[in-house]
Amino acid sequence: FTSAELKYCAGKDESLAVRFAAKEAVSKALGTGIGPVSWQEIEIRGGEYEAPAIILHDRAERIAKELRLTTWSVSLSHSETHAIAVVVAVGHRD
Repeated sequence: FTSAELKYCAGKDESLAVRFAAKEAVSKALGTGIGPVSWQEIEIRGGEYEAPAIILHDRAERIAKELRLTTWSVSLSHSETHAIAVVVAVGHRD
């Protein structure tokens, strides 16, 4: 997790879990799966009253550009025991 994510999620395990789910979904949209892209390269921003947003860094950002993925949407939901994230990546063709 990024330092900003850890700061926001301090003491809120459910918030960390749902961000983990979102990062996994982003890594799959990039075609890399878990591992080749660092978790710090995929950042989930947004707070309690702010829509979540995906910010890519370094290798994750380069892969997205290579794949021409330009628009990202994310939906997060969690309870005390479950977390789910849906990620949509939209690109364009020449």
